[in-house]
Amino acid sequence: MEAAAAIVGLLFVLFVLAGVFVTVKAVKAAKRGVDRTVAHARRTVEDTTLRARQLAQPGVVGELAQLRLSLRTSMRATQEVLYGGSPDDASLSEAIGLFERLSAHGHELDDELKRLEREPDRATIGARLPDLRERLERITHSAESLRWAARDRARKFADDDLASLSDQIDVESGALRHWTRVEDATDPLRDPVPSRPESAGPGETKVPGRGQPTDGPARSGATAGPTDAAARSWGPTPEDPPAITARDPRTQPSYPWQKAPRTEDTTT
Repeated sequence: MEAAAAIVGLLFVLFVLAGVFVTVKAVKAAKRGVDRTVAHARRTVEDTTLRARQLAQPGVVGELAQLRLSLRTSMRATQEVLYGGSPDDASLSEAIGLFERLSAHGHELDDELKRLEREPDRATIGARLPDLRERLERITHSAESLRWAARDRARKFADDDLASLSDQIDVESGALRHWTRVEDATDPLRDPVPSRPESAGPGETKVPGRGQPTDGPARSGATAGPTDAAARSWGPTPEDPPAITARDPRTQPSYPWQKAPRTEDTTT
């Protein structure tokens, strides 16, 4: 009885622990979902604000907004390509590591541009713009190199897989249409064709055991023997014309316009 109570208590504790574990996992997943939603909403608001500032405030402030918008768009596009293709291609792990190092420089540049937006001295901002634009071009160029390399790699794999699939489909299609296949000696799927004996030409007779034909009817008559006559006694061969048999006058049909045959006296 005590053992049964201990087992029931142990099962109860296990069920409680499993429930707590599942609850914690669900809460963490919900928190990650909320964080992603909030981050996406924040990015959308910031991008919309930068676009509005770029159009509404010309000058150094609008140019700063344009630089930030270009940096964020390029880095986000590269991140989506690399992280989206990494589950299918393990070789992108090194590229992701390089992109993370590049992202650190991108975040540093974005923070500096954000600080300059609140700078009241427009002359200082204008003096620093060429250097900031050069840094932006270097970062975006590196990000684009990684992004297009990953895209070219994915397209190359897709083309190779499509070519291999097309070859397999062609082979299977040929196997399904086996009745239309031409007897080609180089076709690996060709059915073996039995060898056919060579037919002798006109005026030639094949001699058993020899590869060359003999010419003329004289030699064929000389070599013909009882076996040949017995073989021909079964009936006409396909090459011989059919025999014509005369009709019996008694079996011929009579027509009303024909005269009756005249009978003659043979008695003397």
